[in-house]
Amino acid sequence: MAKSNDYHFITVWDVPATREEVAAILGDAEGLARWWPSVYLDVRVREPGAPDGVGKVVDLYTKGFLPYTLRWSFTVTEVKGVEGFSLEARGDFVGRGVWTLEQVGPICRTTYDWRILAEKGLLKNLSFIMKPVFGANHRWAMARGDESLRLELARRRATTDAERAAVPQPPRATFPHGRRQPRAAA
Repeated sequence: MAKSNDYHFITVWDVPATREEVAAILGDAEGLARWWPSVYLDVRVREPGAPDGVGKVVDLYTKGFLPYTLRWSFTVTEVKGVEGFSLEARGDFVGRGVWTLEQVGPICRTTYDWRILAEKGLLKNLSFIMKPVFGANHRWAMARGDESLRLELARRRATTDAERAAVPQPPRATFPHGRRQPRAAA
């Protein structure tokens, strides 16, 4: 039987891009706070891992549209090149995320399968009643990711400074928080 703080989300983005383009962006943890700032307030690579990224450990300070923040880290556990990668999360979240990239004609079908236990006090203790709201918060965050990914693709594809300047900035965080140094996740 699932616990009330047990979450499983599957998000699909159909992005007009190649797998190579999307893999380069998603695989660049250091860039998350720049191109997806509505969710990633601060990102710190603690361990670089192997040349393919396996073993990379990243500390994160994140949020959604609700006025709370999360501190967690992930370790890359598997890299399949342009087909995607897997990670293990710990901290305010504990669980597993799998990014899968599939080329469907001119579209990169980008799927994120996220199975976690929410361990932050607020999420853990209120999930029994607030699970639909917390789920909506996740869907909001992922919709901002889809939007921000498309903007980052346009920025990277721009060939002149003028073209880059014409690309709108990605959506910013709601309930702004200072970009503080994340403490190490447990």
